[in-house]
Amino acid sequence: MTSAQPILNASIPVESAGRRFDAALADLFPDYSRSRLSTWIKSGDVLLDGQKVIPRHIVNGGESVEIKVRMQREVSASPEEIPLDIRFEDADLIVVNKPAGLIVHPGAGNPDGTLQNALLHHDPELAGIPRAGIVHRLDKNTSGLMVVARTLRAHTALVEQLSERSVHRQYEALVYGPMVSGGKVDQPIGRHPVDRLRQAVREDGREAVTHYRVREKFRAMTLVECRLETGRTHQIRVHMAHVRHPIVGDLAYGNLRLPKGATAELIEALRGFRRQALHAERLELQHPGSGETVAIEAERPPDMTTLIEAVREDHRNFSGKS
Repeated sequence: MTSAQPILNASIPVESAGRRFDAALADLFPDYSRSRLSTWIKSGDVLLDGQKVIPRHIVNGGESVEIKVRMQREVSASPEEIPLDIRFEDADLIVVNKPAGLIVHPGAGNPDGTLQNALLHHDPELAGIPRAGIVHRLDKNTSGLMVVARTLRAHTALVEQLSERSVHRQYEALVYGPMVSGGKVDQPIGRHPVDRLRQAVREDGREAVTHYRVREKFRAMTLVECRLETGRTHQIRVHMAHVRHPIVGDLAYGNLRLPKGATAELIEALRGFRRQALHAERLELQHPGSGETVAIEAERPPDMTTLIEAVREDHRNFSGKS
């Protein structure tokens, strides 16, 4: 369902003469992306001197512009009072530390109880922003930082930063196997050919690049830092499994591995950890209003801390016996 906003009126500047209509319009209305403006031009919601034209129409300068702004409102989600761990907030942005287990968007089988529901309760004005301002996502069982746009201008700027790969997204993961050194996985990702709930490395997939480096080595596992260059669904999980170091607890792309001679504490910790050991720990971006760098960090969640301590203690015990 769409909701009509007040009609916007403007004039094409003389200095825009010779440019495409959609490009000149994007300069006039920076709150909206060029692709969105092009869609409105094609649908007839933008008139140039009272006439419908195509996006590539060349303007002369001085023409009048009328826009019927039509934004998709979030009618699939209703506000719900769900606690939010907000790490940064101003008029343009909200940065949330999402807990593991919280789904980002409503969907089949999950009509409510999501981050989107919580955001709409926190700020009802987000109903006028596409997807309540959510511009990227984390899997249900991945914890960590997400940025939300509170205005159309911020939404456009964040989408552009993500597409230009200028947003720094850093994760911490505990993976199986002793990793010798860091590296880069540059493998395309697409839908799994059989299991529609999974992704897979495939030649006809979309470009996906993950950088990783070793933080701490254990006898049967490795603590790594991962940085996303692209943001495909399940990217880190798929890439780590591809290099034969699946993320601990990720049963979709790996399985439970109990190291030989593991302590009872480690066995209990591994069997009791029922999600992927993956945490989005740092987010760095350019503020859409001030242009300044915004860098936010979220500490490792308690469940991962407990697991890593058990792995570390097992490593110490094993090393002491050898």
